[in-house]
Amino acid sequence: MRQKLSRVFGGIAIAALVFGGAACQAGEDDGEDGGGNAACGQKIAFFGPLTGDAAGLGIHIRNGAKLAIDQYNKENADCTAELAEFDSQGDPAKAPALATQAVGDQKVIAVVGPAFSGESEVADPIFQSGNLPTITPSATRPSLSTKGWSVFHRGVGNDTSQGPAAGRYIKDVLKAEKVYVVDDQSAYGAGLVDEVKKVIGTPIGEDRVQVKQTNFSAVVTKVKNSGATALFFGGYYTEAGLLLKQLKGAGWTGTMIAGDGVKDANFIAVAGQAVAEGTITTCPCAPATAAKGTFVSDYKAAFDDAEPGTYADVSYDLTKIVLEGLKDGKATRADMLSWIKAYNKAGPATGVTYKFESNGELDPTQVVIWAFKVRAGKLVPDQEIAKA
Repeated sequence: MRQKLSRVFGGIAIAALVFGGAACQAGEDDGEDGGGNAACGQKIAFFGPLTGDAAGLGIHIRNGAKLAIDQYNKENADCTAELAEFDSQGDPAKAPALATQAVGDQKVIAVVGPAFSGESEVADPIFQSGNLPTITPSATRPSLSTKGWSVFHRGVGNDTSQGPAAGRYIKDVLKAEKVYVVDDQSAYGAGLVDEVKKVIGTPIGEDRVQVKQTNFSAVVTKVKNSGATALFFGGYYTEAGLLLKQLKGAGWTGTMIAGDGVKDANFIAVAGQAVAEGTITTCPCAPATAAKGTFVSDYKAAFDDAEPGTYADVSYDLTKIVLEGLKDGKATRADMLSWIKAYNKAGPATGVTYKFESNGELDPTQVVIWAFKVRAGKLVPDQEIAKA
């Protein structure tokens, strides 16, 4: 996931100066705590939106990490870990400064995140400079694994799996022949639309909107005049909800399909229950509400009976990889990076075997794509989309 790259590259240049010399070794000293065990008192960072328009997605990811750490600390009261929260608001402009802060904190031994693709593109070079390992549970832009960042890992499939799966759903399940596509010009949204078009062919029309846009009248007119029976939206839930609300208000009767950036209860709140009904979202994840073991009941008990949201179970499992490394005594960033690269075990919540390829991508045999549908005011599982 997320967003435009404008105004951020200057931040990277500043960060490069900050990290010259010894700063690049942040986290590599002994950090002793807990009776001399250097693995005690280390921090695992969550990096993503906790406030702003995309907070609904970030909070569940943070909660998954928090649950894993809280459980670990109860079991290891003499040698605990800490959650460090970096609220990016999903904004690439804020990411460099936050990444600089995370790298500069010698106790931060790994990052669960960044949550979105746009912020990943500008934060990950900084994490690389500090040798700070990352595992994103949700940033799906394919190019993130092509930059040569040795610290980068992705715990889900990327958009070369999600986009084509969404395209197959449009063709084979909806059997839509007239498809309009719209993206929000973010790293995530534009890339996802590109992958969908590879399957559906030339759309009947296409357009672009902006993040934080609220008036979509021009797009609404184009979609209605095109005769489209389906619209694929590449972007996030706020803009998707407002666009669909205005489309339905203008009399459009087609179906919206969108990616995981729209798979959040806040989409329904923005669009309205009646308007959102029947909308399809895809996700390179299985239903978190059907996670394995005690994850669902533990999550609800920890967070005021809330149902686990998108990627909460993935974040939980990825955080446990780092915690397992700490338990094994991996007390430096270099050691933790080696631990993650060699990891090959099933996550207790997702059941996914987390094994990373040399470029940080998840083993493709472990990638799953699901479609979800809005029914009676809730996003519920529709079907797993078969691999091509």
